[in-house]
Amino acid sequence: MCFFSYICTLKYCVKMYMMKRIFVALMAVALVFGGAADLQAQNKKKKSGKAKTTQTTKNKKKKSEAPAVPVVTDIELPYNSSDCLFAIPLEMDKTYGPTTPPYGAGRVQEVVADKAHPNIFEREHNSVWYKITIPYNGQLEINIAQKSVWDDYDFLVYRYTGVYFSNQVLLNKVTPVAVNLGAVDSNSLAAAALKAAERQPKAKADAGAKKKKAAEEPEFVLPVEPKATIGMSVDAKDVMLTKKQFGGFIKSIPVRMGEVYYIVLDNRSEGGQGHSITCSVHADAYEPLVLFYDRKGKRYVDVDLMILEKGGQGGERVIVKDAHYRGGKVKFIPGFSYTLYAKRDGFFSIYREFSASDLMMRDTLMLSYMERTERGSSFPIKNVYFEDGDAALIPGTDTALMQYVAMFLNHPDVTFLVKGFVQSYGVNAEADMLLSLDRAKTVKQYFVDHGISADRITTAGMTKNEIKRAAAAALDKGAGFSGVKVELIITGKTE
Repeated sequence: MCFFSYICTLKYCVKMYMMKRIFVALMAVALVFGGAADLQAQNKKKKSGKAKTTQTTKNKKKKSEAPAVPVVTDIELPYNSSDCLFAIPLEMDKTYGPTTPPYGAGRVQEVVADKAHPNIFEREHNSVWYKITIPYNGQLEINIAQKSVWDDYDFLVYRYTGVYFSNQVLLNKVTPVAVNLGAVDSNSLAAAALKAAERQPKAKADAGAKKKKAAEEPEFVLPVEPKATIGMSVDAKDVMLTKKQFGGFIKSIPVRMGEVYYIVLDNRSEGGQGHSITCSVHADAYEPLVLFYDRKGKRYVDVDLMILEKGGQGGERVIVKDAHYRGGKVKFIPGFSYTLYAKRDGFFSIYREFSASDLMMRDTLMLSYMERTERGSSFPIKNVYFEDGDAALIPGTDTALMQYVAMFLNHPDVTFLVKGFVQSYGVNAEADMLLSLDRAKTVKQYFVDHGISADRITTAGMTKNEIKRAAAAALDKGAGFSGVKVELIITGKTE
C-alpha cells in the first residue's frame, strides 16, 4: 500500500513538473511574440513620429523658403512737419506716402483767415507742409490720395518768396496761388457706400474673372498707384474750390524752372487717416515704359537703376533711383539729356547716354536687354562690315562694336572669345579659314585699342567643317549665307 502510494505520488510530481515546464514554455513564447509585437508597435510609432517630424520640418522649411510678401508701412510724418519752416521736400514724379495721419497745427498757426483773406483755412486743424522745386517749365499737378474718403482734406499752394516766407504767410502778406477748400459731400459718399454694398456679390465674381484673365496676360503689369481723391489737374475746370463747394480737383497753375512752391495740407476731420501725395509738372514730354528683359530666361527682371537728367538749373537731377526697379513709365523732357545706368548680379551692366529727342521717334516702350555674364553666352554681330575678301573694317561701320566695348569695360573680370566668319562657297577652304581668323584678330585689336586688355580676349576662325556646311547651305535652293560677321562668346572670368 505504501509502495502504491509512493508510485502515485511520484506520477503526480512528474505530471506537475511536466505541466510546469509546458506552462513556462508557453509563457516564454508569449513573452517573445508579445515583445516582438510591442517592439514592432514602438518602431512603427517611432517611424510615424519621425515621418511626422520630417514632414513638419519640410513644411516649416517650405514656409520659411516662401517669398516674403512685401509689407507697405506708413511713413511717419516728422513731428515738426506741421510748421512751414520744417516743410517736407518732395521729389518730382515720386509718391510720398502712405503717411501716418497729420496731427495738430504744430507750434505755430501760420494760416489763419481774416476778412481780407476769407478763402484760406480759418485755422490749421491737422496739417503738414510740403515743398517742391520745379525742374522745368509746365503746369503744376498735385495728386493727393486719402486713405479715407470721409476725411475732409484741404490744401493751399504758395509760391516761395524768400527767407522770411514763413513770417509773411503768418501775417497774411503772401496770397496762395492755388486754393482747394472743397467740402466733403457726405450724402453722396453714403449713397456710394450703399451701392457698393449691394454690388459686393457681383464684385467677388468679377474678381474671380479678373484673376483668371490676369493669368493669361503678359508677365509685366504696371504697378497700381493709389487713386487720387483731391489735387490739381490740367483737365480740371474749377480755378478754386471754396468751403461751400463740393469737388476734388482744381485747375493746374503755370510754373517755371527753378521756382519753389509750398503746399500746406490740412485735415479738418479729427482722428482722421493718412494720405499719399505726388507732384509733377505737365509738359510736352516723351513718357515710355522702361523695362529690362532677360532673353535667355524669357522674363522681365528687376535691376538696380539710376537715371540722371542733365540740362536743368541745378545741373544733374536724379529722376529714377531704385535698387529693385521692376518697370514703369519715365518722363523725358525735350531739350534735356539723360544718363541711364542699370546693373544686376550675373548680368552685364547697361550704361547709356541719350537725349529726349533721340527717343521721340521710337515706340512707347524703352526695352533694354540684360545679357548674362555666364560662360557660353554669345553675342552674334551682323551690322559690322569688312572689305571684300579682306580683314580690314570698312570705315564708319565699327559703331556696332562700341556697345560691346562699353559692356566689357564695365566688367573687367569677364573673358571672351572673338570668332570671325566669312561667306564661303568652299572653293578654297584653307584661305577662308585664315581670313575668318584674321577678321577675328582685327576685331580683337579694335577692343584693345579701346581700352580692353588683350589678355582677356582669345580669337578663332571658322573650321573646315563649318565652311563646308556654310557652302552647302548657300548652294541649297532658297538658302543663303548667315548674316553673322563676328560672334563674341563668354569664356569665363578672371580669378
